[in-house]
Amino acid sequence: MTEPTIPQMPVAATGARVAERMLKMGLEGADQVEILEGYCRLLVDLGIPLCRLHVAQSAFHPKFGGVGFDWNRTDGIEYQQYEITESPAEDWIKSPLYHLITSSDLEMRVRLKEMNETSRFPLLNELRDTGFTDYFAAGIFLSRVEQDVSIDPENTPEGVLISWTSDGPDGFSEEDLTQIRLAMPYLGLALKSASNHKMARELLGVYLGMDAGNRVLSGEIQRGSLEKIDAVICYFDLIGFTSLSEQLGGEAIVNLLNVYFGIAVNIIESHGGNVLKFMGDGLMAMFDLGDDRADAEATLTAAKDMIQQFGDLNVGRAAQGLPAPGFTLALHNGEVFYGNIGADSRLDFTVIGPAVNQTARLSDMHRSLGQNIIVSSSLRNAAGSDRGDLVSMGRYMLRSVPEPQELFTLYPG
Repeated sequence: MTEPTIPQMPVAATGARVAERMLKMGLEGADQVEILEGYCRLLVDLGIPLCRLHVAQSAFHPKFGGVGFDWNRTDGIEYQQYEITESPAEDWIKSPLYHLITSSDLEMRVRLKEMNETSRFPLLNELRDTGFTDYFAAGIFLSRVEQDVSIDPENTPEGVLISWTSDGPDGFSEEDLTQIRLAMPYLGLALKSASNHKMARELLGVYLGMDAGNRVLSGEIQRGSLEKIDAVICYFDLIGFTSLSEQLGGEAIVNLLNVYFGIAVNIIESHGGNVLKFMGDGLMAMFDLGDDRADAEATLTAAKDMIQQFGDLNVGRAAQGLPAPGFTLALHNGEVFYGNIGADSRLDFTVIGPAVNQTARLSDMHRSLGQNIIVSSSLRNAAGSDRGDLVSMGRYMLRSVPEPQELFTLYPG
């Protein structure tokens, strides 16, 4: 891979046009797909016989180690994400791009139409047999890298690996490759700009939730900036977690939490909810779809899905002799304040207000009422008083709530 070098002398007209386009798209905030689509189409318009482009770019994500883009002249761009794995995939190890980062080669050029012997790279054999004539690959670092330092292929620095394939009768000319090389730093800079924005959006979504992450990224970052909204608040907890954590080792308890949280979060988000925070063995979520009835229906549907999916999970886990804890849900709706709360140096994007406090009070009632799902009368009214799946458990006094409250549980049948 090569360090990005900006040409110190005027580039040829085609290289200048490509460089100008890449800088413009980067400054305008184009995403990676837009940048690569524009790049490839411009090369074709300038007479470079490009028919296929592959880009592999490193990613900073808890699940994906990189992203890939495949462009061809007929179908445009396809996008894929490469999951982080314990060992690299076999097709990656046998690829020309893997060879680039594990060797001292800075570039790779293979004239496919002149390749008479079988290559050790299966991809090149496939491209030749398909009728492609030329293959060129190179890479560029997008961060400072010490010279003459070997690259760990499983822990590569930020960068981009690119391959260009031609189907022209004579493949790429030396002039074509010159223009490609000269434009590479500009393409790399545009892709880095786009990937940094994407990384920020995805990481904020992972750590704050998609709605809160998008709000922060769009500028809602001042302490005390709060919005008053009507929403459903959901408290989810695992049953018996304290005793389980005393019985199981640290790794086992973390794995258990990841399994159960993974299902709960997927269900909540699939019904339009947002997870606001994890709290030990529980989580707090919010449903704010813009309509009280829609919020209530989405919440109750999510609760039924949890009953079904956790029930199926626990049957399987019990059969394997694994811990199979149940869960509790406390559900209430009302007016909350949603936004930034905390100190100048540490903010939390969350909800506060009486509705949040009352949901917490409901979560204290599971053991005394003997029911795992508790629904407030306010949420039941928003969902419709004629619902047969909400069963009254009577009226109760809740701590710090001045008047008795009728509480309901959810009958999943």
